[in-house]
Amino acid sequence: MRPSLILSRRDLDFLLHEWLEVEGLGKRPRYAEHSRETFDAVLDLAEQIATEHFAPHNRKADENEPHMVDGKAVLIPEVKAALDVFTAAGLMAGSFDEEYGGMQLPHVVGQAVFAWFKAANVATSAYPFLTMGNARLLLAHGTREQIETYVRPELEGRWFGTMALSEPQAGSSLADITTKAVPQEDGTHRLFGNKMWISGGDHELTENIVHLVLAKIPGGPPGVKGISLFIVPKFLVDADGSLGERNDVVLAGLNHKMGYRGTTNTLLNFGEGVHRPGGQPGAVGHLVGEPHRGLSYMFHMMNEARIGVGMGATVLGYTGYLHAVEYARTRRQGRPAAAAAKDPSSPAVPIVQHPDVRRMLLAAKSYAEGGMALGLYCARLVDEEQTGETEADRARAHLLLDTLTPIAKAWPSQWGPVADDLAIQVHGGYGYTRDYPVEQFYRDNRLNPIHEGTNGIQALDLLGRKVVAQGGAGLALLGETIGATTTRAAGTQWAGFAADLDAAVARMGSVTATLWGSGDPELALANASVYLEAAGHVVVAWLWLEQALACEGASSAFHEGKRAAARYFWRWELPRTGAQFDLLESLDRTVLDTDAAWL
Repeated sequence: MRPSLILSRRDLDFLLHEWLEVEGLGKRPRYAEHSRETFDAVLDLAEQIATEHFAPHNRKADENEPHMVDGKAVLIPEVKAALDVFTAAGLMAGSFDEEYGGMQLPHVVGQAVFAWFKAANVATSAYPFLTMGNARLLLAHGTREQIETYVRPELEGRWFGTMALSEPQAGSSLADITTKAVPQEDGTHRLFGNKMWISGGDHELTENIVHLVLAKIPGGPPGVKGISLFIVPKFLVDADGSLGERNDVVLAGLNHKMGYRGTTNTLLNFGEGVHRPGGQPGAVGHLVGEPHRGLSYMFHMMNEARIGVGMGATVLGYTGYLHAVEYARTRRQGRPAAAAAKDPSSPAVPIVQHPDVRRMLLAAKSYAEGGMALGLYCARLVDEEQTGETEADRARAHLLLDTLTPIAKAWPSQWGPVADDLAIQVHGGYGYTRDYPVEQFYRDNRLNPIHEGTNGIQALDLLGRKVVAQGGAGLALLGETIGATTTRAAGTQWAGFAADLDAAVARMGSVTATLWGSGDPELALANASVYLEAAGHVVVAWLWLEQALACEGASSAFHEGKRAAARYFWRWELPRTGAQFDLLESLDRTVLDTDAAWL
């Protein structure tokens, strides 16, 4: 049987079972009904549905992007057909409580399951991805009535959900949003404003769409402290759960994207009077939680989305890598230098025999499999945060996860596209055509450094907040956790790797102190993106050492490949951080002192 080019099931088994030992989660009350057999069965189902229903229309959805007809977004029919199979299989509710029809899968297994769909067709998978995040936010912050009204239909797949944050004039600067929510006598609010870049913001895939909308109640505090969160359904919902009249939410336009084209990306107008519920203008919205705390609630969804975006970037790089490996093993071209010197007329060889092609493949492998380890490790921390045996265990997992989240989003978003870039290069001229899918993987992946908080925003979050919060407790915990791994590596063939990693961790700590010791926050944050990249490489180097140690005693081709990728990351990638830390430690002002008029 031909191995899948979507993802490597062998690698997922290694990461979940040989490294993270997720079967042990079955000993916890929440997961007591599960075992390796149930985990593997759901992964088998995911691979089958992704292969048979998501992957086949990935190119067609790219070539036939959504368009507007009579004010509605029209998609190719295969998108709905695939999503109907997905929801019928119960996968929308996989990680949710049994109370809501879920399987109560561990979060780490749920991430591995959903990785198949993102790799097979990232655009189609975006609809359930957003819906699951929407539902989790409402479960955490909504009322019982809101949960019964909106979450249950979402997890059944009858309704989908969105997050509506950005506005045309504000972008990532949410303090500048102007959408307003006017209180009504019946306890609802009427929303007026515009939202831009809303993925899944309109379609005919489901009966209803549940928008979670950030808006400001008149008279509230200025800036982000005055932002509230509202449920704004496309169709109003009657007391018995049936759909009522159309809400005053209008699809004003579709954005035409470089990639990720199968996901509608919309401009939505709220309260422009096209639809007037009850004869009044304004979109009817229901306040979630308390007024003026909307941004903190939305971050519940955004932090999950950021880890998910990182996983999406990883798996798009991963599938590109797998396609490149297959191409390199079958494409015959040229001869190794030694063979050509002996006999120029000798048969051409598969290009994988050329050292530079192996270099590219090894680099892509290190980014793809390193990113997968990062995403699943963070997902495993979610399980520990929620179900750890002691309060101390749960608090430790929360702090470590909080520290790693900017890296979990940004590092794969930077290096996943590099893996796809290398996949194009391995294909040569063919890779630059639409005859092979790697060019689409690259275009689809290019969105990931932008959405759910640009990588620049993640850099500011990491250096400006996460590593200095609580007196640097998160950075200290990360160093302690990495140190436990390097201690285990002492006396093994990886002792040199461990020593270099220890030195990089120490350097990260000293550089952080130097940056903040300057007494100039603007200078400290001016080169935050370099800090984020270096910190990400240190973290992924640690996870490669973890994988290498998990391979001890095994000698299959798979495990040898793991060791080769770990060695590559140690020798080729970890040294990058030295120059980056040098730059940061010098408190370089080049970017800060460059006048905008000079550019």
